[in-house]
Amino acid sequence: MSPSPDVAVIGLGRVGLPLALAFADAGLSVIGVDNATEHLAAIRAGRMPFDEPGAQAVLDRVGGRLELSERAADAHRARHIVLTLGTPAMSHIEIDLRDIRSVLDDLLPHLHEGHAIHLRSTIAPGTTDFVAGYLAKHRGFAVGSDVFVAHVPERIAAGRFFEEISTLPCIVGGVGERSGEEAGALFAHLRAPIVQTTPVQAELAKIWTNILRYATFALPNLMMMDCEQYDANVFEVVDLINRDYPRGGMRLPGFTAGTCLRKDFAFSEERSNAPGMLLAVSRVNESVPLFLVQGLKRRLGALDGRKVAVLGLAFKAGTDDERDSLSHKLIRLLERELADVAVHDPHVTSPNQSLAEAVQDADAVLMATNHPEFCTPAALELIAQGARPGALVVDPWNCWGAAQVFAHVDEVQALAGGAPGAPAAAAPAGEPEAR
Repeated sequence: MSPSPDVAVIGLGRVGLPLALAFADAGLSVIGVDNATEHLAAIRAGRMPFDEPGAQAVLDRVGGRLELSERAADAHRARHIVLTLGTPAMSHIEIDLRDIRSVLDDLLPHLHEGHAIHLRSTIAPGTTDFVAGYLAKHRGFAVGSDVFVAHVPERIAAGRFFEEISTLPCIVGGVGERSGEEAGALFAHLRAPIVQTTPVQAELAKIWTNILRYATFALPNLMMMDCEQYDANVFEVVDLINRDYPRGGMRLPGFTAGTCLRKDFAFSEERSNAPGMLLAVSRVNESVPLFLVQGLKRRLGALDGRKVAVLGLAFKAGTDDERDSLSHKLIRLLERELADVAVHDPHVTSPNQSLAEAVQDADAVLMATNHPEFCTPAALELIAQGARPGALVVDPWNCWGAAQVFAHVDEVQALAGGAPGAPAAAAPAGEPEAR
C-alpha cells in the first residue's frame, strides 16, 4: 500500500477502471475506489469484470501500482482525485447529482490545500462550478489557489479505450488557470494532446458530441419508417442521397442507444431554449423496436406462439455492454405480443442460447445488434438451415448487404452481396457501423 498514491479514481466502471489502469501503466501509483464488491473481487483476482480490448493485458502488468478500496474517503490519500461516477437523468428531465454529492460529502472532512478534483463523467453545464462552490461553501477553500477543480470529459468510444486514450485531444476545463494546469499535468501522463478551455465549454463539448451522434442516427431511423410507409427501400434511398454527392452523408439505420447517447440529451434539455427538440430525437430512436415489431405483425400476422430469435443484447457491436440497450425493449415488446422469444449474443455474460438454438425453427430472426459474428455468410447459412422455411429476417443494419429491412431468408441469401453499392458515409456490409 502506497502511503500517498499519485492519483485516485473513484468509480471503477467502464470509464474509471480503464483510466485507472492507464494511469498505473504510465508509472503512477493509483488507488481505485468502488462500492461494487463483486467488481472489486474480480479485479483483486486479476480478472477484468467486463470486456475492454487490451485491458486484461494492462491489468496483468500493472501489479502493485493499483490499490483498491471500497471507501471513497480513502481517495484523499492521493493529491489528484478523479471522479468517474454515474450521472443519470431523472425521468422528469432533471440531472441526478446524488452520487457526486455523496462522494464529495465523504471527501470533505479529509481534503486539504493542494488537492485537485477532476470530474471525468459526463455532467450538465454548470456542474464543475457547482462542485467548486460546494467545496468553498462547506470547507472555505479558494478554488484555483487552495484546491483545484476541473472537468476533463471522457470521450472515448466503447471498446476503443487503449486505442484512443493517447490520441484523442484531452479537453481540460479548469476553474481558474491553476486548476487547468493541475489537470493538464496529470492527464499529460497519458500522452494525449491537452486542450485547455473553460469548465462550461468542456461540459458543452462533451454533451453535444453525444447529442450530435444521437441526432445524426435518428435521421436514418425516421427515414426507415417513412420508407416503410411509402413502400420504398431505405438503403436505396440512402444510396441516392450519398452517391457522388458532396452534401450527402446520410448514415444507415439501426438501434441507437447505450448509456451515453440515450441519456445525455437530457443534460441540454433540462434548461433548453428549444424544449422538446431533443426529446423528439429521443422518441425517434426509442421507437425503432416498436417499428420492427409492427413490421413483423404486418407480414406475419399475430405473433402469439410464433418463435422470434433476437440476435444481440449489447447496445453496440463487438462489446458486452448491455446498459440501456434497446434489445431489451425489443424483447419486452415481443413478449407482450405473446411471441416465444429466443436470444443469442456471443459477447454478453447474461444467460442466452447458442446461435443454432436461438434460430432453430424460428418464424422470424431480428438483428438487434450488428455484431461482426452475425454479419457473415456462415451465420446467414446457419439461419437459413435452422429457421422455418420462408422465415422472416429483420435486418435494419444491412449486415449481409441484402439491402432489405424485412425479407424472407431465401431472399436475403439471394441478395446478399448483390445489393447496390454501400452508401457513402455508411459502413459496408460486414463492417458494423459504430453507434
